[in-house]
Amino acid sequence: MSFLLQTYLDRQAERQPEAAAVVSESARISYGELFRRSNQLACALKAAGCRQGDRISILLPKSIDALTGMLASLKAGCIYVPMDTSSPFTRLQMVLQLAQSSFVLASPASEGLLRKLVPDLNHSAIRVGYMADQRPSDFPVAFCGSDLDAMPSQVPQYLQDDRALAHLLFTSGSTGQPKGVMISHRNVHQYIDWAVNYFGYQSGDRISGHPPLHFDLSTMDIYSTFAAGAELHLVPPQYNLLPHKIASFIRERQLTQWFSVPSLLAYMAKFDAVAQDDFPHLRRLLWCGERFPTPALAYWMKRLPHVTFTNLYGPTETTIASSFYRVPEVPATDETPIPIGKPCEGESLYVLNSELKPVPPGEIAELYIGGVGLSIGYWNDPEKTRAVFIDEPFGPGSERIYRTGDLASVGEDGLVYLHGRVDSQIKSRGYRIELGEIETALHAAEGIREAAVVGIDTDAFEGATICCAVVPEQPADFQPQVLRQKLSERLPHYMLPSRWLCFDSLPLNDNGKIDRPKLRRCFQQEQPAGTPLSTTQHTYQQSLQ
Repeated sequence: MSFLLQTYLDRQAERQPEAAAVVSESARISYGELFRRSNQLACALKAAGCRQGDRISILLPKSIDALTGMLASLKAGCIYVPMDTSSPFTRLQMVLQLAQSSFVLASPASEGLLRKLVPDLNHSAIRVGYMADQRPSDFPVAFCGSDLDAMPSQVPQYLQDDRALAHLLFTSGSTGQPKGVMISHRNVHQYIDWAVNYFGYQSGDRISGHPPLHFDLSTMDIYSTFAAGAELHLVPPQYNLLPHKIASFIRERQLTQWFSVPSLLAYMAKFDAVAQDDFPHLRRLLWCGERFPTPALAYWMKRLPHVTFTNLYGPTETTIASSFYRVPEVPATDETPIPIGKPCEGESLYVLNSELKPVPPGEIAELYIGGVGLSIGYWNDPEKTRAVFIDEPFGPGSERIYRTGDLASVGEDGLVYLHGRVDSQIKSRGYRIELGEIETALHAAEGIREAAVVGIDTDAFEGATICCAVVPEQPADFQPQVLRQKLSERLPHYMLPSRWLCFDSLPLNDNGKIDRPKLRRCFQQEQPAGTPLSTTQHTYQQSLQ
């Protein structure tokens, strides 16, 4: 049976209209009110000329308004594109252009960014919905918040089936251009139904909404909450560097589930933010996006013996997560490996060699994923889609698979373990980052003759550390702080290098290519900032945050 994601909300609005659906720092909205408001906004979008399949960019901070906009986009038969309002203007401009959005939802909080993205709003083909009661005085909008009350509150007619796209999520691209991952209603629905059943979601649950809305983990938070009729509690982004604030949030909101990237959990462990037997209402702690350092995991498990701990794994291209592993007990040692486990229902994991043949247990090879979560591919990029999505790899009629770029093995226990990457992609702070995109930005900067970026795995809270080796045109005048500031105009904060080395020339291997293993070894040397490492290289500031 075809199922559209907005149906989760519609069902709860009928069953329990007065129950809280979303709670932010300063407001809350019930299922009935969210149902009515999203219907009115959908009608406003359609009245403004939005057609089925149009892309609607959500240029709003994480908020009730943003979630309303996402749901309304679906109800209008459109595709929503969550925009990271903390990203640099140049990156947002690329996303807006690549998505070919016909409509933008904005608010006073994002108006300055909107004016930069669409400088001539009076003559632009892009229309704007303004999520505030008063219209701006100097540029036209299709509607504002006060116009919505006059719109019908009934459910708009759905003309789609579940193969239609629900949203585009833009991830880092190796060429310097973000890639738009196409996610359908069916992709999300199949995963959410499994997760709600496996984890035992109930209407009394209070779920954390920690990830930003452009990050695919938020998809699980939102739709699993609505599927169960639970409460979604939006975590203020400014708490991310305040571990004791996060701990207080979990306590005060009496959360029953926390879901985030491991780097935040490791950060909280580093600052000892969790008391023994803390968070008495918490039942589940989930993580995804990167490796959870075993010492930090042991810290959490010892402090919270009443909580279940589950590792989820899956790239954006396979919709939220493709495998799971519930950690049964506190790891015996700091070196105890934590597997990514086994496939979620309807998913498949394959560890294959270069000829796409399965390797024996214990042998490391590349991980491929098949099943119901596979994205259709990359928006308007069939070449990149063909490069990683493989049709009928095992013969006619076999399922399509996705090449993850992760190295993995199957253990004697039958579970899958990760062993790093085969390419230049890393995970840092839970984000998947193409180092080539950083290098592209570096090469565009003035005063840089050569540059290379490598990732160094650490047990620190950020996961992999981004390290930059540069050959400046004027070494005596090179200042990494200045270069980092220039990069921040093109790259989001999580992609900015935090360690730097200055070279007369970059080391090369026998093939004349940059010797990246040697660069990694240079960064791994424990030298204080400013200490010469050789006659041709010097370290500057080892930690620029």
